[in-house]
Amino acid sequence: QVQLVESGGGLVQAGGSLRVSCKASGRTFSFMSRAWFRQAPGKEREFVAGINWSSTSTYSDSVKGRFTISKDNASNMVFLQMNSLRPEDTAIYYCAISTSSRASQNRDEYAYWGQGTQVTVSS
Repeated sequence: QVQLVESGGGLVQAGGSLRVSCKASGRTFSFMSRAWFRQAPGKEREFVAGINWSSTSTYSDSVKGRFTISKDNASNMVFLQMNSLRPEDTAIYYCAISTSSRASQNRDEYAYWGQGTQVTVSS
């Protein structure tokens, strides 16, 4: 059984920064890719950033250059540093783990999900 718990969400003004964290527990392995997705009201869940076993990261075009994903294998945590936040970044942010070593942008390839943490950016 794998459990993911996100933390660090909150309210921030446009232009500000926020870091969300995800702690994994259970049967996880370092080769499994990690990712962050987000879901805004009335919209589908979308890929934000992913990181594979070798710490190669990938980002959606909408956050590239503003967000940074990282991980710490020792603590089994993954982080998302969000800078230059915009109101359109407002969403629930979900941590996910894939059973694959490839950090896909396809949410169907992720087997494990957290409950999400709310990020709200005010204008």
